[in-house]
Amino acid sequence: MRTKEILVGTDGTAASQAAVQWAALEAQRRRLLLRIVHVFDWEWRAARYDSGTEYIDVSRQLAEAVVANASAQARAVAPGVPLELDTLIGNPAPRLLAAADDTDLVVLGSRGRGGFASLLLGSVSQRVATHAPCPVVVVRGRGNVLDGPVAVGVDDSPAADHVLATAFEAAAGRDAALTVIRTYLPPPPLWMAGVPVTEFSTPEEDAAEHRRVEDLLTPWRQKYPGVKVDITVSHESPAAVLTGVSYSAQLVVVGSHGHGSIAGALLGSTGIQLLHHADCPVLIARPAGSETRRS
Repeated sequence: MRTKEILVGTDGTAASQAAVQWAALEAQRRRLLLRIVHVFDWEWRAARYDSGTEYIDVSRQLAEAVVANASAQARAVAPGVPLELDTLIGNPAPRLLAAADDTDLVVLGSRGRGGFASLLLGSVSQRVATHAPCPVVVVRGRGNVLDGPVAVGVDDSPAADHVLATAFEAAAGRDAALTVIRTYLPPPPLWMAGVPVTEFSTPEEDAAEHRRVEDLLTPWRQKYPGVKVDITVSHESPAAVLTGVSYSAQLVVVGSHGHGSIAGALLGSTGIQLLHHADCPVLIARPAGSETRRS
């Protein structure tokens, strides 16, 4: 039987340092092993013409220094958490995805080395968040925040129950309130054709949506009676509402698929937008061991 663990990828950047600290606290909270992984590609241009082992040795020493520094950061915020340090050779995204096959949660920073300043999310983080066979947290925005509610977006997709389970567990573990976001587009009256739906009132439809959310929450309220729950019903897009809430939340939880997403999409547009724009860590709720495509 394998040891339950949280895997955090690090490359020594400030973004990955924030990810290590967040992951260490989460591992401490869940009482899990924290596996710190650094993936390095030693095939520099000069190394191709080197007949010895100088470049690979230097690369490995640098990699070991990166994970040693990350270990010290993890110990500083969570002294008792059990650690495993690992350095891997290869392309970061596929190596991390392979490692994710045998872990319970992957944690990454929002930016990596070599990223362009104009990119809001590194290519490695986006690829792993999109294709990992387990839940993924991208630590971004304010980073390791400990105050504020957990926020979750809920739709009518089959994954809604799993997303709520993840959000309630996260809120309970942090002794935090839970903000549940439900967005929908009510049909506009014929006499208001052409008027944006956000500009007219639909109290009856809003109340009906609120009751639908309450029905979804009933079993989870019973399981987690200590979690205070607030419900927000909005006509705005899910990404816009959740991004706004992220400025006061400590964690935003979304599903790996959005309602109405195409069959081949592994992460809905709401999740992608949050990974680029949220001001706090984003958790992509996905059952561990789920089938994903790695292209």
